[in-house]
Amino acid sequence: MKMVTNRYRRRKRVRPRIVILGTGGTIAGTAAFNTAAGYISGKVGIEAMVAAVPGLDALADVRGEQIANVGSQDMSFAIMIRLAHRINDLFSAGAADGIVVTHGTDTMEETAHFLNLTVKSRKPVVMTGAMRPSTAISADGPLNLYNAVAVAADPRAEGRGVLVVMNDRIHGAHSLTKTNTTSVETFLSPINGLIGTVIYGKADYFRRPFRRHTYRSEFSVEGGTVLPRVDILYACADMPADLIDCSVERGAKGIVIAGDGNGNMNAATLSTAAAVSAKGIVIVRSSRVPTGTVTRNVEVNDDQTGFLVSDELNPAKARILLMLALSKRRSLAELQQLYYTY
Repeated sequence: MKMVTNRYRRRKRVRPRIVILGTGGTIAGTAAFNTAAGYISGKVGIEAMVAAVPGLDALADVRGEQIANVGSQDMSFAIMIRLAHRINDLFSAGAADGIVVTHGTDTMEETAHFLNLTVKSRKPVVMTGAMRPSTAISADGPLNLYNAVAVAADPRAEGRGVLVVMNDRIHGAHSLTKTNTTSVETFLSPINGLIGTVIYGKADYFRRPFRRHTYRSEFSVEGGTVLPRVDILYACADMPADLIDCSVERGAKGIVIAGDGNGNMNAATLSTAAAVSAKGIVIVRSSRVPTGTVTRNVEVNDDQTGFLVSDELNPAKARILLMLALSKRRSLAELQQLYYTY
């Protein structure tokens, strides 16, 4: 009997330690009544959010920290950098076996991509959020948080990079994108597919990300990171070319074109972009189209103009990669290789 008791105690001591870092968003939002479409993000603190989810203590030893409490439309690189620092500090100190980040959905894919490039650990980092505020009928946040903790506590999640758990789906940071303004099924991974699924805390994994991430990434937030300005310009019919000049005049070191189709732009914009590229401003051709890759030297002569292509990355993620990449001097060929690597 004594031996059984000691074994039980040993099992109790090795329960996963999960730290939940709150940043706000709809999951922390409240509305005037439970069927209201409008609500205010970032009103509920992380401790109250954790306390509202029954069963978390059965999954892991859980504690929460408040990093920020904003709607994700107000997510900033200052908050992203603070978040990356805290995650790296917790892991390097051996204070957590996994981390969950609660976040608004509007810019979740951007923060996920940023952390995927700057977190320095194989341990699980799982982001989650909600499409309905905490006061709504059938709020989706509690189950999303429960599933996120379950994945963060799962050793099989290690080495898969930053994950996003929403609506019973496990997405990789590289692939996911928000596709619907209000639906709980808003996140899809249309090019590479899901990492797995999680149903009431029980996870199945289908694949591992094949792009470089986290512990293998060359990017870092150490040493007082100051990110250069990179703008995104949306291509459209009769796009005014002087938008590029405006960005350069405002100090942009790089410009991502959310191009038509395969990263295209009209003749006037193409000419202006080539001119500023020749002066050292980095131009990346991405696409406003939700799926597909942007390929070099198709319709646009990238070798001649000095443009880069974003490959699989959408404009928002292409921007983040370029901001981190411009932290050191790199040739255009080296910059292009980063889009094929990450």
